Amino acid sequence: MSDAAGRASRRGFLAGTSLGAAALTLSAVPEALAQQSPRPLPAQGQFPVKVISSGNGLEATKKAYEMIVAGADPLDACVAGVTIVEDDPKDNSVGYGGLPNEDGVVELDAAVMHGPTHQCGAVASLRNVKNPAQVARLVLKQTDHVLLVGEGALQFARAQGFPEENLLTEESRKIWLYWRQTRGPDDDWLPPPDDELDPAVKSFFGRPTGTIHCAGMNANGDVSCVTSTSGLAFKLAGRVGDSPIIGAGLYCDNEIGSCGSTGRGEANLQNLSSMAAVELMRSGMPPKEAGLEILRRVAQHTVPRLRDAEGRPTFDLQFYLIAKDGSHAGVAMWGPKKFAITDAAGSRLEEGASLYTKG
Repeated sequence: MSDAAGRASRRGFLAGTSLGAAALTLSAVPEALAQQSPRPLPAQGQFPVKVISSGNGLEATKKAYEMIVAGADPLDACVAGVTIVEDDPKDNSVGYGGLPNEDGVVELDAAVMHGPTHQCGAVASLRNVKNPAQVARLVLKQTDHVLLVGEGALQFARAQGFPEENLLTEESRKIWLYWRQTRGPDDDWLPPPDDELDPAVKSFFGRPTGTIHCAGMNANGDVSCVTSTSGLAFKLAGRVGDSPIIGAGLYCDNEIGSCGSTGRGEANLQNLSSMAAVELMRSGMPPKEAGLEILRRVAQHTVPRLRDAEGRPTFDLQFYLIAKDGSHAGVAMWGPKKFAITDAAGSRLEEGASLYTKG
């Protein structure tokens, strides 16, 4: 067999196995749910306007809802909502004040997706610019690309007129420094005496994976979504999680709905969870059931070192879903967890469903 023929044969084999794997995945969907028919959709102009977000995004949903009702494009409205959280120095999982990588440098990731055009844009490992969601929207609008990273993302942001600034607030610097000082007994760094430790640091400590996701739908049923994050605290420099990856950190299809995530990015990347959830909704699954089914898959694929004594994942992962018929859900690996929503009934935090419940 020639090299060319061999390569063609291997490509054929890989294509066949990929299709087989896809069929196997679809066949794993519970039969009763897979056979559901999508519910009837509202008439044009009568879809329920709503905005859904992670629990840290209540103000974001309010802002986005007001803009959508006033006629703004859902993507522009969601970016404006997320900007509020990116600008907030007290939210150390997003934008300004986000917790840095292990070297003490804040690196931000964000992605946007526009339902009506199915276009998307993203940036990753962006330094010195506190509003990565705005930069990601410009990647969508003013480039022929989807994802810009690192120095290239920064150069693009500079060209667009974004100011550069130190994103490390005094509080996030102190949190990072304490983490650095307590990494291990063989390190030459020493922590301060307990009575000199900043109360904000003392009350904080852990290793958060926070993020904000925000999705909105207007009266015409157009859906768009945004995800923004400073990523895993104290990560390796250059680490990129799920947030800027289309299909993982977020995904929308204007005929079906949207899904976005917060939590352990690596688990989400390994399952392309947001796209998978939207595809389950395409088959007729309601948002809550679609989200929980994806969490079951994530749990099934979790490696032993990330499981507890009962075999359950030790990490958390949340999804926020809107279906085209106006139904919505927030689901979490571990609950109870709240998510934010603003619709005709007002702005509020709702308790979502969960795969496991903490005792």
